[in-house]
Amino acid sequence: MTTVLLIHGGLWEETDADRFWRRPGIVSGLEGRGFSVLAPNRLRRASSWSDEAKHIAALVRGSSATDAGPVTVVGGSFGCSVAVRMALDFPALVRRVLLAWPAAVGDQFVAIRARADLARLGARPAVLNALLGSGTLPSTTDAELATVTVPAAVLPSVPPNPVHPRSTVDALLRLLPSAAEVPGCPEAPRPEFPPHLESFLATVAAFAGSQLPACLDLCL
Repeated sequence: MTTVLLIHGGLWEETDADRFWRRPGIVSGLEGRGFSVLAPNRLRRASSWSDEAKHIAALVRGSSATDAGPVTVVGGSFGCSVAVRMALDFPALVRRVLLAWPAAVGDQFVAIRARADLARLGARPAVLNALLGSGTLPSTTDAELATVTVPAAVLPSVPPNPVHPRSTVDALLRLLPSAAEVPGCPEAPRPEFPPHLESFLATVAAFAGSQLPACLDLCL
């Protein structure tokens, strides 16, 4: 049975897997399509993206999912940063990666607000620099993105917004060697998402179940 690992969004926020994946119906929807689903909570207030990846990797290794081999990873929003870090640091665990609504802090005002919010929550300067980064995704450099060899797909936020901009999607499609774009929709926790649930599930299921190098049949 194919296993899908869902990594929720948020950046030192109270967002968890329940709010991001379970309540919108994504976990039950994928299970109803025959997938084994892992939807763990991320490490609370991690000091680095590497620590987040280690936390998720340990949970995956501790589950029965690894008995069936590497998992398909779906990152949502800032969970995309963890997903890519997983692919880089724990490649044996990752079969393919879908980056849904990738979040970035490239916009000056987004970066200023994120830095202020994190500092208010107690993040020290070194942690701020580690979490916000300077590349397309906060968790990695653009040079590292070019070394991700697993099949990848990018699902844009529709409509885009300052935290989930179209420019990040375009950059990922350019930097990831095997990336393909799949149909976008609003982010899962948003009230606009429910009408898009079935199409989102179909996209994830087709990508996770595909035997092709990438989900070219779903590209826009």
